[in-house]
Amino acid sequence: MNFKFSIGLLCIVALLFNISTFAQSKKLTLEDIYTNRAYRMKGVGQIRWMKDNKGYSKLEGNTALNSDDIVVYDAESDTRKILVNANQLIPAGSTTPLSIDNYTWSDDNSKLLVFTNTRKVWRENTRGDYWVLNLANGKLSQLGKGLGEATLMFAKFSPDGSRVAYVSKLNIYAEDIATGVITKLTKDGGDNIINGTFDWVYEEELGCQDGFRWSPDGKNIAYWQSDTKGVGTFYMINNVDSIYSKPIPLPYPKVGTANSAVKVGVISATGGKTKWFAVPGDPRNNYLARMEYIPGSDEVMIQQLNRLQNTNTVWVGNTKTMALKNILTDKDDAFLDIYDNIVWLDGTKSFTWTSEKDGWMHLYKVSRDGKDMKLITNGNFDMVNINCIDPVGGFVYYIASPDNYTQRYLYRSRLDGSGKAERVSPADMAGQHSYQISSDAKYAIHSFENATTPRRISLINLNTHKEIKILEDNAALKAKMNELGLRNKEFFKVDIGDVVLDAWMIKPINFDPQKKYPLLVHVYGEPAGSTVQDNWGTGITSGIITSVTNWIIL
Repeated sequence: MNFKFSIGLLCIVALLFNISTFAQSKKLTLEDIYTNRAYRMKGVGQIRWMKDNKGYSKLEGNTALNSDDIVVYDAESDTRKILVNANQLIPAGSTTPLSIDNYTWSDDNSKLLVFTNTRKVWRENTRGDYWVLNLANGKLSQLGKGLGEATLMFAKFSPDGSRVAYVSKLNIYAEDIATGVITKLTKDGGDNIINGTFDWVYEEELGCQDGFRWSPDGKNIAYWQSDTKGVGTFYMINNVDSIYSKPIPLPYPKVGTANSAVKVGVISATGGKTKWFAVPGDPRNNYLARMEYIPGSDEVMIQQLNRLQNTNTVWVGNTKTMALKNILTDKDDAFLDIYDNIVWLDGTKSFTWTSEKDGWMHLYKVSRDGKDMKLITNGNFDMVNINCIDPVGGFVYYIASPDNYTQRYLYRSRLDGSGKAERVSPADMAGQHSYQISSDAKYAIHSFENATTPRRISLINLNTHKEIKILEDNAALKAKMNELGLRNKEFFKVDIGDVVLDAWMIKPINFDPQKKYPLLVHVYGEPAGSTVQDNWGTGITSGIITSVTNWIIL
């Protein structure tokens, strides 16, 4: 990462306030902030663009059943239609609809997969029950019967929608939806062997949870297998559900000790023997950080990251012959991250690739053989994240901060690399912008906020950036905050010699520059979690003291 950009992220956050002023205040209390959540911003829930890009779906409360319907809104007309009524999600013998923690559609939109009754694995709820609703006949059926309550993970429709594959108790299964026949594809999961999901290191450091992929033709499944044998054991204590505490053994490698040995294999979706890729290098000192099928092919792209995380070796593996070909090797003297924004272009003759090879975080277009690499996002700035790659329109849309590192704006660049980056976000809206863009880049759910403006969420026409509909403006929150008469965040810079750092502070209501006040410094700041941002969330409304352990009183 170019150091000029990082100074806006590796930051100092300062907060000045008179503790007694807040303690005596009758208007602002810790109970209102943390217990009553009186200053919490409202959102709009989970929104998804429909496959035809003409509208978006979301969950909306069904008050009669105390549950949710899945509804769709047309982007232009704003007409509302119920796609799935909560009544359709009532299992036989029950009077209560399934709660929807997540849902996915089959490719032909004829079936709905509902994730419910979930449990936490590590940080997130990735284990639970899955049900399939056939919209043609209204049949609602539970998957994985006999495998135990809430044991299924990462269920996914096959490309033709006739089957669902999932992980249960560290093995991978495939189930025929029509017949309910379950096929156990892997049989060695358990103890040291993990199939189709990952150990703690892969989730924590590489963001890996879902560990298997359907082939484009639905005939095979490629998956990761981890062997934790030889990894040191860290013991946690369970003292919450019984009279006596119990140790929980957790394979957890310390610095310099053995990691899990991880490999990628391919197995028939009807069962059989797994074929393994012989990826060069020590499997305990290299990470197979990403693996995806190349669209319309029998090949997978595997990204192999070394343990120092400064070299990413990209392989294309043929799942029929199990041959491997190195098509690209990205290196950085310091550190390389992993990105999930590869899109295949030109009939899979090329793909997008994110790299810091020129000192800035940019998107490149790479030929399938890796021989030709062309810069797409020209400019002396870093991409913060990619929002949409539109091959038909010929643009990539991304968030960047070329001028003010505390703010975020939407830009776009041509996929052929010609021209300069174009700013899409309006010039008169200074602050933080985020977008959920339809895949054809015609519409977007736009969120805007800054240090004095709570989040405003609206549906926009992306070509004109004109608001079609306001979804939430948090006007009531803004009025409530104004009544308190608090001071706003003040942004400034701190010159520490080698670099200049961005910072902000909030002064007490009755601030007197002639007096001395306690200084609380927020010490947490890093590229992955910048705290100096021109947004509402890092100000007074997110908590006067967000975490006592992160503050130092001077």
